[in-house]
Amino acid sequence: MTWRPVLSRSVMLRHDRVRSTDLLLLPERVVVLRGNAGSVVRLCDGSREVDEIVAELGERFPGAPVADEVPAFLTALRKEGWLQ
Repeated sequence: MTWRPVLSRSVMLRHDRVRSTDLLLLPERVVVLRGNAGSVVRLCDGSREVDEIVAELGERFPGAPVADEVPAFLTALRKEGWLQ
């Protein structure tokens, strides 16, 4: 994929220290990111293509099914309008 995902202008990624989890802050809405979803979203800065994000996460989490799950996750976030 040649798409270079980046958070939409109205979306912010924040870490909630109380809950020890990452959040997407949207106008009038908060999305709680579970597991390593925050690690994936942090890499969405517009400088990396999806394949590069998958490769980096593959190095961080050997044996994890990142090649299958990460592109689908990013596509779902894009459909919600949270990524461009």
